[in-house]
Amino acid sequence: MNTSPVTEEAQLLNVTEEIVRGLVSFTIHGPDYPTFCRCQKCELDICAITLNHLDNHFVTTKEEREKVYAILKTPDSIEQINRQIIHAIHIVSHKSGH
Repeated sequence: MNTSPVTEEAQLLNVTEEIVRGLVSFTIHGPDYPTFCRCQKCELDICAITLNHLDNHFVTTKEEREKVYAILKTPDSIEQINRQIIHAIHIVSHKSGH
């Protein structure tokens, strides 16, 4: 699935996924989790767990994306997303064999 911003052509995009992927990458590659595994599998597992606990916001146009993006980038929304990301990091970090 293409998770880049919507172009002039209509396409299906989950704005929640776009934001979660960016925040997960920023979080696990930042200074707060220096010993956490940063492999693609762990990063995607965190994204999946996080997204399973949040509402999806699908759009098909650039204008819709911008409206939903503005709503989801509010401090309250980011706080809720970050809580789910931290929860997911703890779940993934306790997986056996990794």
